[in-house]
Amino acid sequence: MLEVIDVSKTYGDIVALNKVSFEASSGELVFITGRSGSGKTTLLKLILREIIPDTGRILFKGEDIFSFKGSQVPIYRQKIGVVFQDFKVLTEKTVRENVEIALAVVGVPSSEWDSRVDDVLKMVGLEKRSELFPLQLSGGELQRVSLARALVVNPEMLLADEPTGNLDWETSEGIMGVFKKVAESGKLVIMATHHLNLVEKYTKVEKGSKIKTKVISLS
Repeated sequence: MLEVIDVSKTYGDIVALNKVSFEASSGELVFITGRSGSGKTTLLKLILREIIPDTGRILFKGEDIFSFKGSQVPIYRQKIGVVFQDFKVLTEKTVRENVEIALAVVGVPSSEWDSRVDDVLKMVGLEKRSELFPLQLSGGELQRVSLARALVVNPEMLLADEPTGNLDWETSEGIMGVFKKVAESGKLVIMATHHLNLVEKYTKVEKGSKIKTKVISLS
């Protein structure tokens, strides 16, 4: 599904990425690891096509995403869900309303909203929190809202930037369980993280699991 081919990116004299290459497929959980400043977020921004590399290509289903013009870029991004470390939820909106916003942005008919939101809230374990506001939620629950919002549009690929960075171990494990479930549903999940204990645990996939895991270490 995704091919990253010799991608390099600099910011002035700072080398963020130097000839990074890897392949990833549907149903795979890919961890991007590395020290702070190693280029993890830069790589996610390149995959999202928020920035352009100095050299190299990224192919999505065989198409070079940096060749996309005009309306092709937002169409490509509609196939991607994004989860951030700082949640980016709207405090004046309920959990349900925060998730519905994603459907409104991509133009899903409002007649479909209830069923799609109900399904995704159940998947992330927030079905009993739908009418609460962000200030009434824990950090782990806020991250689940962010994840639900990313998933409700039914993306083919999910990008997560340090999604457990602000969470304790127990809460992080709960969130990782949801990401694993997402990969098992057939989506490609790419996660930037410095949480190496979680990476070690979730790359030891149980016998019979449907997912594959991969670690891309950036120096």
